[in-house]
Amino acid sequence: MRPDDPFDDAVTARAVIAADGTLARWSEGARLLLGHRAEDVVGRPAADLLADGAGPPTLPAARWSGTLALRHRDGGTVTAWVLAHHRQPSGDGPGDWLAVTPLEATDQELPDDPLVRTAVFQSPCAAMVFDEGLRLRGVNDAMAHLLGLPADHLRGLRPTDIGGRPQHAELERQLRQVLRTGRPTEMQTYMKATGESRAHAWLARLAPLTDQSGRVRGVCATAHDFTEQYRARERLQLVNEASIHIGTTLDVTRTAQELAEVCVPALADFVSVDLLEPDEPGGEPAGPLTTPVALRRVAHQSLLPGSPESVAEVGELVVYPAAAPQADSLMAGHSIVASVPSGDLDPWLAVDEARARQVREYGVHSMLSVPLQARGVTLGVAAFTRFSRPEAFTHDDVLLAEDVTARAAVCIDNARRYSRERETTLTLQRSLLPRTLPRTAAVEAATRYLPAARSGVGGDWFDVIPLSGMRVAMVVGDVVGHGIQASATMGRLRTAVRTLADIDLAPDELLTHLDDLVLHLSQESGDNGPGEVGATCLYAVYDPVSRRCTLARAGHPPPVLVTPGGPARHLDLPSGPPLGMGGLPFESAELELPDDAVLAFYTDGLVESRGRDTEVGHALLREALSHSDGPLDETCDRVLHTVLVPGGATDDVALLLARTRGLPSAQVATWDIPADPALVAPIRKQVVDQLAAWALTEASFTAELVVSELVTNAIRYGAPPIRLRLIHDAATLICEVSDTSHTAPHLRRAKTWDEGGRGLLLVAQLTQRWGSRHTADGKTIWAEMSLVDEM
Repeated sequence: MRPDDPFDDAVTARAVIAADGTLARWSEGARLLLGHRAEDVVGRPAADLLADGAGPPTLPAARWSGTLALRHRDGGTVTAWVLAHHRQPSGDGPGDWLAVTPLEATDQELPDDPLVRTAVFQSPCAAMVFDEGLRLRGVNDAMAHLLGLPADHLRGLRPTDIGGRPQHAELERQLRQVLRTGRPTEMQTYMKATGESRAHAWLARLAPLTDQSGRVRGVCATAHDFTEQYRARERLQLVNEASIHIGTTLDVTRTAQELAEVCVPALADFVSVDLLEPDEPGGEPAGPLTTPVALRRVAHQSLLPGSPESVAEVGELVVYPAAAPQADSLMAGHSIVASVPSGDLDPWLAVDEARARQVREYGVHSMLSVPLQARGVTLGVAAFTRFSRPEAFTHDDVLLAEDVTARAAVCIDNARRYSRERETTLTLQRSLLPRTLPRTAAVEAATRYLPAARSGVGGDWFDVIPLSGMRVAMVVGDVVGHGIQASATMGRLRTAVRTLADIDLAPDELLTHLDDLVLHLSQESGDNGPGEVGATCLYAVYDPVSRRCTLARAGHPPPVLVTPGGPARHLDLPSGPPLGMGGLPFESAELELPDDAVLAFYTDGLVESRGRDTEVGHALLREALSHSDGPLDETCDRVLHTVLVPGGATDDVALLLARTRGLPSAQVATWDIPADPALVAPIRKQVVDQLAAWALTEASFTAELVVSELVTNAIRYGAPPIRLRLIHDAATLICEVSDTSHTAPHLRRAKTWDEGGRGLLLVAQLTQRWGSRHTADGKTIWAEMSLVDEM
């Protein structure tokens, strides 16, 4: 037996009755009361101790008290007031009953007891006094009323004698602590007092009682009902939780789910959120409202796992008739409280058998329906249901639900508006980005674009632009900011890059012109200085004939190069200032690439992430690209999976992978042309022979005419030296004529009797496309002929 075990004290008779009705324990106080020794009665039915003719009392579920006629060992009858309460088992099992009665010696009035007098003066409310042995010495009328027991029968009992709830054991522990330390303390609990229909919040203040010498002689315990303060604190806490946890994302469904989660179980046992269907994604809900009302279930939460009491799944369309609280509150524009006992729900349940069955099965008794309204627009309805909590919804509950719901409605409206703008921006951006990449002989390319998960669509872009001479330009850029404005700026820059690429500007010159454009855009937008409309860009041109790549960047991350059998490495390129700074130079770098080399162009959203160093992102990118000998689409997916943090990118991500394909020298033929018109015919003959060697005889007629016109034009208007070059792949034949004159040719309309002026017009009609580009030594006029149609 533990030293602090009060079971065998001699001032209180105690007996433990097992679930089968037999006596399990018998105290010394019980022996003094009835004379029976423990070894004589333990294991026998407790009913054997009742006097002849006295039947066993009917025990309730928790506690019983009353007067019993008991059998004394000497055959006599002892009449005693007995208090019995059920004790929960410590583990598995049915538990047992503790029966107690104070002995007569402690059940006398003690009007001159100093502890009782002290309690009378020091306790202003419901109070009880315990002595050094934690035995109850007295209670006032208020406390006796709360306990639901007569005051004159309680003296001598300990807290755990009076009740078997966990709160009684905790009270006894706290009382012992006050006796030991001599310091007052407080204890809070939420429980239902005897005879009350609902639980209250109680504050117990425990104070030591001392004699004149300062010695602790007992403890005074006072009980205070602070339910209103407790509920006000709960309401404040719920509002605080709502402000923190509702609206963490700009996602309508997630925001609605956060509303439901915050309110369960703090306000209701089940919460559902249904939204009106908009005419278009992110748009205004359709109106005006008429019954029956069709709403989309977007979220629900329950005390029960899986929300079994819900008759609708998330995402399902729910139709509410006029009798439903959801429809009534939407039509009325204010909250509606309905309950099963009052019959408010009967018209609805009469026409909805499935819902009536759920109400009966789970014991639903009260519903509160609150419209979701924000900025003058009704978005839907939140329904709060109680079945586990016995209390109906009060006026304060309604005010609290309206406050939390109003906050959620604003967040849902923000998310709806954001979704609409995001969808608009995505549509705009999809229209501005290339839907498919052109197939070129120079590179095999693959791309990925991911909008930011939270901050909105930005201005990232990529492009692959076929150039003359089988060359190809690759570009990736990033406009500062997010939203429609960033996407629109991106579209203007992409168009400008394609225009500048068409005139075959070198990468550093192209970025210089692009920098001027961004500066002009800043001025047009009304910004006061450079850099207000900013962007970064990386531009590269690859020539499959020479296998050389020229690159320049404007504040953009450098590309990653992976050569066959080699490691992935970042190229060391001159950084250059971001676009829009104005007047600062850009530099180009040139390198030779082997066949099947992979260049990776990307925006900083791929490697930058909150909570992770940028160098870690670059290292992960190199690791993901180290094995890029397979299909580029698979490599793109591997890069995104490896580099991006879980939960999506915090910024837009554009990724462009290009695998180089050099053109074999056998597919290129070059001639130096003397500046003599008489030698044009032999040149045509050499061209025809070369086409025959390439098995392109069907293209000879057109090629011969084009070569004749371009060479003649160069001899007549250009400057030596003059060079002719033919390039072909499986689909295209290209004719290029270069000279050292910087005068660009142009088409003109020849008059009827003019003998010349029709050469370039003829070339334009015979070829798929043609043009000219300036070089460091002069210019080159080129023309492309399709071999697919010819052959």
